[in-house]
Order: sequence, then structure tokens, then C-alpha cells
Amino acid sequence: MAIYVVMEPPGRGEKSDMTAFVRDGFSWLGFLVPPLWLLWHRLWIEAALAFVAQALLSMLAEGLSLGLAGPLLSLLVSLYVGLEGQALRIAALRRRGWHEWGVVEADRLDDADTRYVLEAEAHSDEQAPAQRIVPDAVHARPAHMGIALGLNHTPGRP
Repeated sequence: MAIYVVMEPPGRGEKSDMTAFVRDGFSWLGFLVPPLWLLWHRLWIEAALAFVAQALLSMLAEGLSLGLAGPLLSLLVSLYVGLEGQALRIAALRRRGWHEWGVVEADRLDDADTRYVLEAEAHSDEQAPAQRIVPDAVHARPAHMGIALGLNHTPGRP
């Protein structure tokens, strides 16, 4: 079974229509063609960095006549995007204001969507906890403030 990270959009009013499901795990397309995979998922800066890193590593290997080490160095960028590509997608969604609802375990994306909708409805039926009433900060201060020397000073005690 796969694990999907459920990301909800910034406006909490429309829940299930705009929800993004990001499959956690290795991305084979991200491994095979990193810049294109990053561009497909609208990770513009990450795609540019991956392209520049692969180009620099290839030029460095050719300039130093490293032979087989050149493609192996570029393979490191591919391996990184394959392993961490989904985490990069989640981080980009967080930067755009999305928040993580939780994780759902399912075989397919359709099953993950169904499980999310059922769990979201179950959580919306629960009653929200009552808000705590916090006293005014003026009443919370001690009457006498002494000199604080050392780490064991308790405010309000002489």
C-alpha cells in the first residue's frame, strides 16, 4: 500500500475539490528526467537548480577528464530528485500557504481520496473544543519584581 500526504489549500472553505494528494516514496520519473519532472510539478527554482547542477557536474567531469565519473556525478542529482522529489513538492505547497491535513494509506489515488473524504466528514461531525478564557495579562504579573541573579530566580519572590 502507498502512503499519500493530504495537502489542503489555504482557503479552508472548499475542502475536497482542491485537495492535493502527494504520494510518498521514490519517483521514477523524477529519477530518469529530473528537470522535466520538476517542471511538470511547477517547481521552477528546483528545476533550474537541478539543470544547472547536472550541467556543472558534466562540464567539471569533462574538464578534468574523469571519464565514467562524469555521468555518475550527474546521477547523484537524479538520485536526489528521485528520493526527495515528493518532499520538494510538499515543501513548495507549504510555501504557497497549503497545510498538511494528514496521511492516508491506500492502494490507488481514488481510494486515498475516498478515505480522506470519509475521515474529513467524521472529524467535522465531532464537536470543537470550547475556547479557553485567558485572564488579562495585568492580573498575571506578580506584585513585586525583585532583582534576578542566577538561574533559579522565581519572579514575584524576594
